[in-house]
Amino acid sequence: MNQLIQKLKNLDRRIFVGINGRWHRKFLNSWLYRLTFLGGATFTIASSLLIWLAAPQPWSRVGLQSCVALALSHLPVALVKKTYPRVRPYLTLPGTNTFRNPLKDHSFPSGHTTAIFSVTVPFVAAVPALGFVLLPVALLVAVSRIYLGLHYPSDCLAGAVIGSCVALGTVAFWA
Repeated sequence: MNQLIQKLKNLDRRIFVGINGRWHRKFLNSWLYRLTFLGGATFTIASSLLIWLAAPQPWSRVGLQSCVALALSHLPVALVKKTYPRVRPYLTLPGTNTFRNPLKDHSFPSGHTTAIFSVTVPFVAAVPALGFVLLPVALLVAVSRIYLGLHYPSDCLAGAVIGSCVALGTVAFWA
């Protein structure tokens, strides 16, 4: 079992180094630095609230579902961050590319990834065709977290699973 865990950790690091190191380009630096904010608190809270309060039905209901999923999804994130205090990769891996004001709290799971998936999944559940646009954007936010040196791939995978599961549970509750 320990060998399997070690192999998974090594794979996590190799993928991280590939995305954070080998992918670095001037164009991507600017683009992914800005894109990552789509998973931040300001954007996810503001957009969900705006859709809930200003959009006509059925979008208003989906906006409310996104608000609820966003709020609920951060309960397990906070619990896991306290239970498993993983140090951010830029603090442990020499040569990691980072940007302005990197976060110093715990890395696992990714809160930005959790947020973007918890907000987008209710829209995809309501109109599956939106998945062709929203899910690639959510995945790019997750990749941006790795690219910026803030998360390992497993942090983002865990955030995507938590955000998606909570969002699907929220949507199912409404049905």
